[in-house]
Amino acid sequence: MNALHRRRFIKQLGISAATLPFLIGLPSLGLAAPARPRQRLIIMFSPNGTVQPSFWPDETGRDFALKEIMQPLEAFKDRLLILNGVCNRVRGDGDNHMRGMSCLLTAIDLFPGNIQGGSHTPAGWASGISIDQEIKNHFQSREDTRTRFGSLEFGVGVTDRADPWTRMSYAGPNQPVAPISDPYQMYAKLYGQLQDREHLQSVLDDVRDDLKKVRKLISAEDRRMLEEHEALVRQMEQEIGEANRQKLRVGPPALEEGVADQNDNVPRLSRMQIDLLVNSFVNDMARVATLQYTKSVGSARMNWLDIKDGHHALSHEPDNDETSQAKLVKINQWFAGELNYLAQKLATTPEPGGEGSLLDHTLVVWTNELGKGNSHTLDNIPFVLLGGGFGFQMGRSLKLPKVAHNRLHLALAHAVGHRLETFGKPTLCDGGPLDLS
Repeated sequence: MNALHRRRFIKQLGISAATLPFLIGLPSLGLAAPARPRQRLIIMFSPNGTVQPSFWPDETGRDFALKEIMQPLEAFKDRLLILNGVCNRVRGDGDNHMRGMSCLLTAIDLFPGNIQGGSHTPAGWASGISIDQEIKNHFQSREDTRTRFGSLEFGVGVTDRADPWTRMSYAGPNQPVAPISDPYQMYAKLYGQLQDREHLQSVLDDVRDDLKKVRKLISAEDRRMLEEHEALVRQMEQEIGEANRQKLRVGPPALEEGVADQNDNVPRLSRMQIDLLVNSFVNDMARVATLQYTKSVGSARMNWLDIKDGHHALSHEPDNDETSQAKLVKINQWFAGELNYLAQKLATTPEPGGEGSLLDHTLVVWTNELGKGNSHTLDNIPFVLLGGGFGFQMGRSLKLPKVAHNRLHLALAHAVGHRLETFGKPTLCDGGPLDLS
């Protein structure tokens, strides 16, 4: 209800303005604010920078042409927002691959640590929460946007190794969130049988009781770590409770059997994970998801593209190596094709209980840890937004004046009603959220 309507209502009924807050929530008076449309966020990651001349449009504004890498997204050109000039300005410990990955969504420094990369300073995990988890927590704090999982972290070809090169989502400082790279494991998480949940609940009951017994015997420092474990138990218990209450709108997708989590199966694994992601959104299991292809310094061999070189090694070749550059264009075009598959699935799936499609209510952000592989630059990192639901003006190509990516993350938070003043490193938030309206 707008202010003018409220003033007219007060005048007609002869009541004081002080009474209005007590009446706002009464549906029969028609004063309640309309329900916020459902909003979802997907962040898709591909590694090793891009071939910039074949990626960024030459034009700005609405009249732009997609370059070769982006051609698979031509059907969604009017739903794209291409942001050239967004930079990761976080410095400190670690090399650019490490900071490019673990600071990509956290926008804050890495802790000092003992993981040595290509720089003279080793580093540890990120020292703050990532924007996907920040928005997830915002949604989970409200009854009307709370879901069973809150967020889901999908991986495709991500190694089992855990380090700052492999993690972009963080639940908090020093708390990396591992993506699930095996679609069968993700399937079990989403659609595990009831008896499995009952067994897990009994195990969690025992674990919770045991943790309480240990609490009085340990130091204050250990107690903080114990509290993190207890929080994980509570989260798992909440997920079990939500699963028991929730009825599926549609059944789970039929997954191809026997697809091993290995390099040459990446194309099939990608489609399986995307199908699971879209299905989880239809069933409102989460409203935030990440889709991570390999990792920073990702060395996948794209044999399905008839490219035998490792991706990371190719990304180090000089710009004048035309053969390598052509291969990199082909690799990045493949990632754009997977984004197109995701967008098509969202666009052809009706919004459950609402109008339009899932894509109308979902913003997909495609990004990278580097702007360019052979220079390891953190400037002009690819950020391509696709879809709707966040109120941004789509169908544009923008050239920004090397703005800190903290400001983009602030814009994402504000778009879902989470009015943060800063995100990540406060000194990099000058200017506030990017104006993408």
